[in-house]
Amino acid sequence: MLYAWELQGRPDLREVVHGLGRGTRENADAVRLAEAVATDVERLDHQVAEAVEHWRPERIGVVERIVLRLAVHELLVGTAPAPVVIDEAIRLARWFAGPRAPAFVNGVLDPIARRLGRL
Repeated sequence: MLYAWELQGRPDLREVVHGLGRGTRENADAVRLAEAVATDVERLDHQVAEAVEHWRPERIGVVERIVLRLAVHELLVGTAPAPVVIDEAIRLARWFAGPRAPAFVNGVLDPIARRLGRL
């Protein structure tokens, strides 16, 4: 959902969910998570921007940016332990992004988790 949302220029997320079809609309937890990230995207990108040197979030690959936003949201919400959040983000980066993405994602999330007092 967030990938389609980003590629379509960040329209109303409900339009994206509708366009993705029935299976997506039926996954209420995924829709709620995507809505939370889309609503808070500026704050999430700011957290990422503070953690990387010489990189603006828009220069980060789309998949990596989405993985980072999801993970930073989870770190801010605090419902899962930070190591679990980071491990899951690394796993997503390994599955969906390039070979350098897991190390990059880890290198961004670790200082964010430390700054938030989660590690």
